[in-house]
Amino acid sequence: MRLRNGTLATVSVFLTSFLSLSWYTAWQNGKEKLNAYQHEFHALRERLRVAEHRTLQRSSELNAVLEQFKRIVASSNGSKDALNNFSDDAKKILKDLTNRNALQVPNIYHHMPHLLNNEESLQPAVQVGLGRTGVSLVLGIPTVKRKVKSYLAETLHSLIDKLSPEEKLDCVIVVYIGETDLNHVHSVLDNLEKEFSFEISSGLIEVISPRTTYYPELANLRETFGDSKERVRWRTKQNLDYCFLMMYAQKKGIYYVQLEDDIVAKDHYFSTMKNFALQLSSEDWMILEFSQLGFIGKMFQSPDLNLIVEFILMFHKEKPIDWLLDHILWVKVCNPEKDAKHCERQKSNIRIRFRPSLFQHVGLHSSLAGKIQKLTDKDFMKPLLHKMHVNPAAEVSTSLKVYQGHTLDKAYLGEDFFWGVTPVAGDYILFRFDKPLNIDRYLFHTGNTEHPADLLVNTSVEVLPYKDSGSELLQETKESKHKHTEDGFYRIGRFENGIADGAIQLKLNPISAIRLSILQDSEVWVLLDEIHLIKATS
Repeated sequence: MRLRNGTLATVSVFLTSFLSLSWYTAWQNGKEKLNAYQHEFHALRERLRVAEHRTLQRSSELNAVLEQFKRIVASSNGSKDALNNFSDDAKKILKDLTNRNALQVPNIYHHMPHLLNNEESLQPAVQVGLGRTGVSLVLGIPTVKRKVKSYLAETLHSLIDKLSPEEKLDCVIVVYIGETDLNHVHSVLDNLEKEFSFEISSGLIEVISPRTTYYPELANLRETFGDSKERVRWRTKQNLDYCFLMMYAQKKGIYYVQLEDDIVAKDHYFSTMKNFALQLSSEDWMILEFSQLGFIGKMFQSPDLNLIVEFILMFHKEKPIDWLLDHILWVKVCNPEKDAKHCERQKSNIRIRFRPSLFQHVGLHSSLAGKIQKLTDKDFMKPLLHKMHVNPAAEVSTSLKVYQGHTLDKAYLGEDFFWGVTPVAGDYILFRFDKPLNIDRYLFHTGNTEHPADLLVNTSVEVLPYKDSGSELLQETKESKHKHTEDGFYRIGRFENGIADGAIQLKLNPISAIRLSILQDSEVWVLLDEIHLIKATS
């Protein structure tokens, strides 16, 4: 009995000691956590105090600037002519300062608040060149440290060697070294100054690099879409590199072309891009693509860069650059109530592809460590077997059997030719516009250099006037020379020697659709290599 009581006493003492030790350990851990929380709280309070001080300092500086503007305006005795002496930026600042709105307008600091910690964060750490402006094309080339091989010098030689003397005066190539290690930056710069000394001294090439303070903390980014932490960091930094380069280039020229540091260019690439952009000056485009790969050969109008940079900065941590660009297009033109096909058709009106490609990717080793990329543009060496035009948004269809993926959609967008198996009487090719349009002229060309005999013959061109045009207009049309079909179309022309080219009378406009109707069986296939529908100028 005494043994049993002794055992109980021993167990009791053991349990009491264990609980006391557990309580003490928990108390110690809780105390350590409390100390850590208090330390973080004090650190946060200190950061808020510093931020408040900086805000008051900036407010004081802005008030001083405002008072200076007021004195200048007052000294002009209210003369509006005095404001003409200010730059556009100064006028904007004056307007913003004098209109004390209750609403705060978002800016880059909302998306990258760390930039407030250093006033020079948005200034290049290195900037070499003459600062050329007023050119037609600005070519932007970001480059970063590669562990295996750098292709930058070869890329620059390819671009420069294919420029004429006049073109070298009408463009500027901006090389952006996306590194903060100044030893590496100056090493790259020294090599460029040795190899391209004339191009730099003449203003053709400029070299810039960002400050360390431009980049936010990239170590603790959220992993998304199955990408590794390293890849998320790489693509986020890449987005920021593109933004810095675009912000620097925005005021230098009319068009900005995004390139990479591991490409080769075709002969006459400069004149081809410039002329293509000028041909589309009346169109509301956002991106012209001169390569089908990634972010190579993408042209933007300089005023659009502000919107693009702001959008990228809003989501620079979320997705890679090519996805973000597609999202911009979706936001601009896609209707959520329409299907994906309609969306793609709308996007194709503002994202226009030029063929054949003008740039080829040659780099094997990616800037992402360990990544091998065997990417080549299949359109780079292709002979051009079709002619491209920008046509109005339309839904296309045909009763003809398509051969080997040469679809009517691609032909209408200028991406390929249309190839259809032997037409018979009653077959058709239809272009139905998304909304009624005034069309001035049409051109359809069949057959190309490889298949010159695949022509449309015994085929009529027909238009469908908008049904709400009014009975009087339709009555005038019925009495005209145009033959009226049972389904409301009017025949306005025919193919001759495989070509239909003509004007559409004003009284038939606006029209809802254009149709090519095969009137007689054909013995050959049809290859439609050019479609051009020209809208009437308003």
